[in-house]
Amino acid sequence: MKLDRIDVKILHVLQQNGRMTNVELSEVVNLSPSPCLMRVKKLQSEGFIEGYSAQINVAKLGQTLTVFTEVTLKNHRQTDFARFLAAVEKIDQLIECHVVSGGYDYLLKFVTTGIGEYQEIMERLVELDVGIDKYFSFVVLKSPIVKGHLPLTDLFRP
Repeated sequence: MKLDRIDVKILHVLQQNGRMTNVELSEVVNLSPSPCLMRVKKLQSEGFIEGYSAQINVAKLGQTLTVFTEVTLKNHRQTDFARFLAAVEKIDQLIECHVVSGGYDYLLKFVTTGIGEYQEIMERLVELDVGIDKYFSFVVLKSPIVKGHLPLTDLFRP
C-alpha cells in the first residue's frame, strides 16, 4: 500500500491522540467520516497502525530509574546475537533494544525501581553467559525532552 498525503496526516494525528473520534479525525484531515474510517481501517489492516495505548506518567507511580546500556558481545555470529536477544527479551524492565553501528553492538533502555534492581539484572545477564564481553551503563538524571510521536509529516512527503 502506498501512502498519500491524507494517510500520513491520519497517522500523524492519531499518534498524538489515539482516542480521537472518527468524526474529529475526519474534520482535522478534511475528509468525510466514512472515507476517513475506511482509511483508518486500511492503515490498521496493512500494519501501519499496530495498536493504541495509554501514555503513563511513570513519575506519578513512584520512584524509577532509567538506564541506557551499551553492550558489546564477545563474538558476532548469528547464534551469538540470537542467544543474547533470547535472554534480554524476557526482561520486563528492558523497554527498548537497538542493534547499532559503532563501538558496541546493542543499546538497551531499562526502567527499574532503582540502581539495585538494575545491577541485579545485569549481574544475572553476565552469569547467564549470553555472550556479553562488556557493558557500559548511563543513568538518566533528567529527561527534559521526550516526544511520544514521530515527525511523520516531515519524514514522509508523498
